[in-house]
Amino acid sequence: MEIVVGLLQQLIEIYQWALIIYILMSWFPNARETAIGQFLARICEPFLEPFRRIIPSVGMIDISPIVAIFVLRFAATGLSEVVRWIA
Repeated sequence: MEIVVGLLQQLIEIYQWALIIYILMSWFPNARETAIGQFLARICEPFLEPFRRIIPSVGMIDISPIVAIFVLRFAATGLSEVVRWIA
């Protein structure tokens, strides 16, 4: 059980880094049109879209990715707490 949880936590961490890189790519012109940018868009946009529908932009700043990353962190923490509670 611990191996599966460890693997899931590592996948969550990798996904968080993918989100961060995808967010930072918006600062550079045409970065999202590259092959890497398109790949990250395919894996990140489905997760970010519900947050963008719920959370409005503050001026020109989209804070929904920050909330999405917090949700991922809470999920990883909750996962480890559930395993600790079971064991």
